[in-house]
Amino acid sequence: MVAILQHPLSTDGTTVDTTLFSQIGDDIERQGYSIRPAALPENVTRALSVCQAGLAEQSYRRAGIGRGDDYLKNGFVRTDEICWITGATAEGAQWIEWAGGLQTYLNRRFFLGLFSFESHFSHYAPGDYYKRHYDAFRGEANRVLSLVVYLNPAWQATDGGELVLYRDDADRAGTRVVPLLGTIVTFLSEEFPHEVLPARRDRHAVAGWFRVNASSEGRVDPPQ
Repeated sequence: MVAILQHPLSTDGTTVDTTLFSQIGDDIERQGYSIRPAALPENVTRALSVCQAGLAEQSYRRAGIGRGDDYLKNGFVRTDEICWITGATAEGAQWIEWAGGLQTYLNRRFFLGLFSFESHFSHYAPGDYYKRHYDAFRGEANRVLSLVVYLNPAWQATDGGELVLYRDDADRAGTRVVPLLGTIVTFLSEEFPHEVLPARRDRHAVAGWFRVNASSEGRVDPPQ
């Protein structure tokens, strides 16, 4: 479920094109979030789509809130289902490697201390939602950066299911993101409340979080 990513931008010594990473970094530096429509490299998008399409229905479980002993299923807040990505498949490993390249780039540029990465497939059936929330709370020093990519070809505005990213608690309008195939959304986890609006057809995505190392004596982070 959690990948410890300490590798260079390329594991085989070849040069990696960091143009997209740089664009995401520029966005985060300027406004704290990045929205890049259909920007995920085609090979990574294809790998994730193949992996998602091959998941058996029983691979998913109803999503909840919190971690470890604090984990709670709450249908009032969210109704989606998830399947964690472990890297056990070639497609999952390819996704984790790409995320590791982004992690390494952002650490070098911003000295964020990002230590590990966790991610899961998410499935929203028609009518499912995730109400307004934060991915991390100030001072907990766990999830630092949130990453979402979408796996929905030919998604139309009338299909609903938008991610709404709010500037702060006072923002009521927000910025809507259509969950179109290959779109990448990255944002500071503590800074931006957000929600997922109900969709009118099945909606697929990958959600992930870069974390700092909050382990201490007698406590391993993240909880297993």
